[in-house]
Amino acid sequence: MPSLKLRRIDCASGDAAVQLTALRTQLSAGGNVVSARGRELTEKVFGEALPPVRVVERVCEDVRARGADALFHYTEQFDRVRLDAQNLRVTRAEMSLAHAAADPAFLETVRRVQKNVWSFQAGLLHRDAVMTVTGLHELRVRYRPLRRVGVMIPGGAAAYPSTLLMTVCPARAAGVPELAVVMPPTPTGAYNRDMLAVCHELGVTEVYRVGGAQAVAALAYGVEGMPAVDMIVGPGNLFVALAKRHVFGQVAIDCIAGPSEVVVLADASARPDFVASDMLAQAEHAPGASVLVTWHAPLVDAVAAALEKQLEGLSRADLTRESLEQFGALVLARGENEAVEIVNKIAPEHLQIATANAEKLCERIHNAGAIFLGPYTPVAVGDYAAGPSHVLPTGGSARWASGLSANDFLRRSSVMSFTRDGLARMADDVRLLAQREGLTAHTASVDVRLGP
Repeated sequence: MPSLKLRRIDCASGDAAVQLTALRTQLSAGGNVVSARGRELTEKVFGEALPPVRVVERVCEDVRARGADALFHYTEQFDRVRLDAQNLRVTRAEMSLAHAAADPAFLETVRRVQKNVWSFQAGLLHRDAVMTVTGLHELRVRYRPLRRVGVMIPGGAAAYPSTLLMTVCPARAAGVPELAVVMPPTPTGAYNRDMLAVCHELGVTEVYRVGGAQAVAALAYGVEGMPAVDMIVGPGNLFVALAKRHVFGQVAIDCIAGPSEVVVLADASARPDFVASDMLAQAEHAPGASVLVTWHAPLVDAVAAALEKQLEGLSRADLTRESLEQFGALVLARGENEAVEIVNKIAPEHLQIATANAEKLCERIHNAGAIFLGPYTPVAVGDYAAGPSHVLPTGGSARWASGLSANDFLRRSSVMSFTRDGLARMADDVRLLAQREGLTAHTASVDVRLGP
């Protein structure tokens, strides 16, 4: 097996800034982190090598214009599956049969994780707030769940029951009454018995056999047999992330949750085999980005050797190697401060802090989707079981976006109730501001209530 060719960036070198900028760009939504199969398919479907953003624009606008016909067309082109109105939706009987045939141990694990996620998410929920000024006015903020949410579940490279748990459970904790789950029509998606069994276990009754940008568009605009939703959540490849960005405004979205990524911030106390294992765990998503940032020079070679050794035993070794070589990096900073600065600039989806002062260093990190502290908190525990959702902002969007939580499914409204005395108390301020803005009807709406 050839040796691993992993990019190395030494911040003491003259071109380090250029290399770091290139790395940040590659990890962004404009970085074209697309698998070789994805590039090949889009060229075949459209007859030209379109950039991902153009592919998404064409797919979404076609689904918007032609509805289910376009949805079925792109499903056949990209997934090699011919759908129609009769087999678009998974039946309740199919989900019930899958649940009955599921491994009892698997279902028990699902129930334990469901409890973990539900408990954590329910504890986060915003509560209505009231401020009362006796005899004058009452001001309230109230929260109501969204009516209908679409949930994107990947299913091209692997089956992800964990993603069902990490999206459905927060929505249920918030009280969302209608959930429409979409999964690609693949053996790892909507034709996977474990996935259907988890849907049944979680009480999901609406599942559709579609994925990709075409599924995002169908959820946003609605097509025959698949009503539109108010919000779309869930991760996916770059095409899904860009499609969610394209339809934002027609519907709400959670975040730009594209190809998976991890940055490991480590010092001399870090075990190289632990660091390598976290990097490999993200790279095996294929594509997935894995970056080590350290100021301890010997760790760079030690992690490179550990990556090489651990690669040999992985079931997706070839794809993982490809991800590491295309989207991975070993970055040597000139000190702790520079390392922290680099991490904040990258704004990673997952950040594993493997340092002697992990808790203290965590306070200096402002931009990260989820942070994992210490040697015994691998990213995998957050991906699968802990409680916070693993749907997280990628591509540097953690600078301004947050991971999915139950609160994202709540709409906030302000409610105001004034007495006559309360209105009179504020009337002069309202009149003055309205006059300055030249909005005389505003002033009149107060005067007519209070009289001369």
